[in-house]
Amino acid sequence: MTGSLWRRRRGNSVLALALALVGSLALAPIPRAVEAVADPVIAAAGDIACDPGSSSFNGGNGTSSSCRQKATAALLSSGLAAVLPLGDNQYYCGGLAAFNASYDLSWGAWKSITRPVVGNHEYLTSGGTGCDASNGGAAGHFAYFGARAGQPGAGWYSYDIGSWHLIALNSNCGDAGGCSANSPQGKWLAADLAAHRTTCTLAYWHIPLFSSGGRASSNSKAFWDQLYAAGADVILTGHDHTYERFARQSPTGIADPARGIREFVVGTGGANHTTFANTAANSEV
Repeated sequence: MTGSLWRRRRGNSVLALALALVGSLALAPIPRAVEAVADPVIAAAGDIACDPGSSSFNGGNGTSSSCRQKATAALLSSGLAAVLPLGDNQYYCGGLAAFNASYDLSWGAWKSITRPVVGNHEYLTSGGTGCDASNGGAAGHFAYFGARAGQPGAGWYSYDIGSWHLIALNSNCGDAGGCSANSPQGKWLAADLAAHRTTCTLAYWHIPLFSSGGRASSNSKAFWDQLYAAGADVILTGHDHTYERFARQSPTGIADPARGIREFVVGTGGANHTTFANTAANSEV
């Protein structure tokens, strides 16, 4: 696997975690006694399938630089524990007709093990296939993924893979009823973290707090505050169509090798690639 390998001690176990540049994340708990253990592996990326009405769609095959969802789907392999689409999973607005004509023909092959989060494009109601009033509240997203996407209108939920606890959140704060600690989502997150104090924690949502791609937002600062206080380990995001890995840091962007959270931006799902604007502090890639 191409990427970075890092280890973190949590309680009585040492955890190895590898992130490939294509967005594949291996969650590998290593017991103290050396044993042969099958490591659960997940694949994660956002900003995936282009609109089937796009001039670059090309029957789903895309071009050399756009609409590459078929090519990225081919990177996924059997034996995955889960596939994590990180938002903006279907352009232009995530209308159900677009999902069925584009995403479903590529990443849709892994739908049964998919645990998505919603992006900002999924809330649009104009500009592409199925982009009308019927798509209000990201209706296409929730209709396509069903129960795998959490409660319609909310989009936050959690589950376990191996010894890891995974938390899916909705960074579209205005549409989600807020992201603050006092919002419904924030209160749910606090309760969920309190119920999983001893597990290694990976959280994921669409819009990053830190990014060199120019589209970072403070929307998720409240998430970071709660996750940092609870000792969470990893955050995955998309939104910027780049790949980037950050050193462990605090919610205020201060390097914190001891207890900071490592954030990844993985907006490499296929729509297209963009470049860095200015390199952010603590960026390692």
